[in-house]
Amino acid sequence: MSQTDIILARLLELHPNKLIDLKLDRVEFLLARLGHPEKNLPPVIHVAGTNGKGSTIAHIRAFLEEAGNRVHVYNSPHLVRFNERIRLAGQLVTSKALNKALQTCEQVNDGRPITYFEITTVAAFLLFSQVEADFLLLEVGLGGRFDATNVIPNPFGTLITPISIDHVEFLGADIRNIAREKAGIIKSGAPLVVGTQPDEVKEVIEKEAAKLGVQAIFADQDFMGFAEHNRMTYQDEKGLLDLPLSALEGEFQVQNAALAIAAVRYFDLPVDEHQIELGLSRVDWPARLMRLSKGALVDLLAFDQQLWLDGGHNVAGGAVLAYAMREMSGRDRRPLVLILGAYANKDMAGYLQKFDPGKTRIFTVPLKNERASWDHRDLADMAQNLGFPATAMSNVKEAIIASNQIRRARIVICGSLHLAGEVLAQNKTPPG
Repeated sequence: MSQTDIILARLLELHPNKLIDLKLDRVEFLLARLGHPEKNLPPVIHVAGTNGKGSTIAHIRAFLEEAGNRVHVYNSPHLVRFNERIRLAGQLVTSKALNKALQTCEQVNDGRPITYFEITTVAAFLLFSQVEADFLLLEVGLGGRFDATNVIPNPFGTLITPISIDHVEFLGADIRNIAREKAGIIKSGAPLVVGTQPDEVKEVIEKEAAKLGVQAIFADQDFMGFAEHNRMTYQDEKGLLDLPLSALEGEFQVQNAALAIAAVRYFDLPVDEHQIELGLSRVDWPARLMRLSKGALVDLLAFDQQLWLDGGHNVAGGAVLAYAMREMSGRDRRPLVLILGAYANKDMAGYLQKFDPGKTRIFTVPLKNERASWDHRDLADMAQNLGFPATAMSNVKEAIIASNQIRRARIVICGSLHLAGEVLAQNKTPPG
């Protein structure tokens, strides 16, 4: 167990009695005792939404860095190491700096109840305030209005990616209420860029923006991006761009890239068209429709198999993955195998219904945190009831070996970011 893990385990014990207690007073109290590091940050671009937050931020970061900017990034959750959540001026935070910030927050908090995400977010703000950078790309953890990141009074800009139903135990199942919570990051004076949304979500966001006098632009109305002839076309009121496709796999990444380009142009960030082109070619975001080409798990494959990894974990994520698999099959037809593991609070029936039972073989696996995991046997039974050939396996390694019996299979490990992190660790290819 690393020193960071030991500190994080102590911080977890400070958690209030309620599992998720959405309020900002604990964060604001600790920030005040630390001298308000959140008021000593570079220009902040605050990003909320259900799907595509990380990929959109990865594109914006790539564009800004190609233009020579130093960029802080805050993402969650991590896949293998906590350090992945905090990037200081382009580099993952060192364990030494991270441990010092966490210990400082622990000491100043002095045993008061505070959630794990709240105190680690405060530690991130402390670190961001200590290192010079040109921008901070800040991802919301859960919801928006009462998320621990929502303490920035004057963000440079705000961005809302596509919203769908997820985390119903915390945000509820009413998509309008979910939209209102996520729209809570909108601030007076900060321009707003909004990804593709259902009509009822768009209506909520428009009303919230109008209340604050915020100028907003919306995907499919004020800007758009689409793939054509192995290129990407982007269009807004400033004109049309002919660009390379994103280095991230999947047609859905065209929409994430378009959202990032819209933010760059609408926020008037110091990035030109050539730097956007270069950024599209080098952008990296692990565990989102990611091909694994080397590593310990890849070595288990038969010579003609492919191994992919995807961290999508809700119904919308299932729809995106299923579409991407159909798209790939059109170019290179292969049998599809899903190695599926998920948290018990996820709608895996809705997720799987996006796939064709006649063309998809499923192996289910448990997560390491088995108490919070779907039982892999129950998950296999549920898949069988939906018409899929499905078998419960005790771990990913066994599932890969079983998949080798299917010639030329395209094997996709999916259903959970937690599972994706386990796989990257087992494959010995953690994010860098």
